Parts: sequence; C-alpha cells; structure tokens
Amino acid sequence: MNILLTNDDGIDAPGLAALAAACSDWAGRVVVVAPREPHSGCGHRVTTDRPLVLERVGPDRYHVDGTPADCVRLALAALFRDGPGPDWVFSGINAGGNLGVDIHHSGTVAAAREAALHGARALAVSHYHRRETPIDWARATQWMRAVLSEVVPRSLATGEFWNVNFPHPVGGTGGDVPEFVDCMIDPSPLPLGYENEAEGWRYRSRYHERARVAGGDVATCFGGRIAVSRGRVV
Repeated sequence: MNILLTNDDGIDAPGLAALAAACSDWAGRVVVVAPREPHSGCGHRVTTDRPLVLERVGPDRYHVDGTPADCVRLALAALFRDGPGPDWVFSGINAGGNLGVDIHHSGTVAAAREAALHGARALAVSHYHRRETPIDWARATQWMRAVLSEVVPRSLATGEFWNVNFPHPVGGTGGDVPEFVDCMIDPSPLPLGYENEAEGWRYRSRYHERARVAGGDVATCFGGRIAVSRGRVV
C-alpha cells in the first residue's frame, strides 16, 4: 500500500512525525509532501499565480513552498504522475482540533478534501488539547494506529473523506485508546469574540466554550471520545 502524508503545520511538525511513525509498519511506501512553513488556518487556498518549488529533503520526503492543498495537488501531478496514485492520503496530525465549522478554514482538512476531489481515499486527523497542556505525541501515534485498524477499513462514498479528532486526555484513559464515535459535523458557528487593541481587532474567543449540539463532533471530542465524521468535497 502506498500512502501520501501531508499537514498544515509544516514539514518539521511533531504531528507529522507521529503520523509517519504510525504508518511506518502499516504501509509499503510512505511519501511525505508537506508545506515548507506552517499554514495553519489557510483553508483550501491554492497557488496558481507563481511557480511552486518541490524540494526533496530525504527519501520519499519533500517540502513545498505552498499550502496543504498545493502539496496534494503537486504530489498527485508530479510524484504519482507515471504510476498508480496513493492508496490513501492522510493529513495531520494537527496540533489542535478541527471540529465543526473549523473544516472550512482548516488547512489540514483542506488537504484531505483536495485528495478526495481527485478520487483518492483521504483522512484528516487532528488532536484537540487545552492550551496549557502539551500533546503527548507518542500517545497520539498509538491512537493513530487504532485509526488505521478501526476507521480506514470502512467504506467511503464517492466525494467523501474522513475527519477524525482526538480528544484532550481525560482522567482514567491512561494508555487506553478512547472510544471511537461516529458523529455529524457540528454546524454551530464559532463565537465572534474580538477585542480592540492598538494594532486592531484581535480574535479572543475561547475554543472550548464554543457552541455545540448533542451528538455532534464538538460535543463528542470535548467529552473525551474520538470523533469520526464523514466530510464531503461539496
């Protein structure tokens, strides 16, 4: 099995390393094509007004001076041009949740959506955590291995992709993998909390206090379970 890995936190992000570690014994070939610099929150922006530089930085490892969606587009057009495309495209592991309407501004999710647009099976994975608590990337690797066995074998309809969100660890989970819960993408809007500072208006809303609906991905993830949702390209 050949897989393509990307992210929006950049080629050197620990979440990408955790994702690669999870896939190392699962896939026959792992190709990494990630942004040279972080592009968190860039949405589904693509670059068409200048050349993109695809630079090899290791065996089957490249960075691009563009966005996550650029990485997927260029990988499919150049690296997989003369052979079969990737069996899967995985984007992440993002340092922070991509829940509910986050999918519209998330570069992580945009990369998976771009892959699905071109007919590839795709999955975006993110890790919600409280700001004062660092992510345990070794544990995230373990949870991603569970995703490979629990979520990846499921069928996807044409135009669908998976959006998976790991929760902030809660008491009692220890080394165990949290429960997987299939749930809808919560349509609740993000709060419009801005403060007027000397430089302008700064967004100050608290992510954890966002609106949510029962049974949606926000409530599921905030409740300590792994939220598994089906996204669509349109």
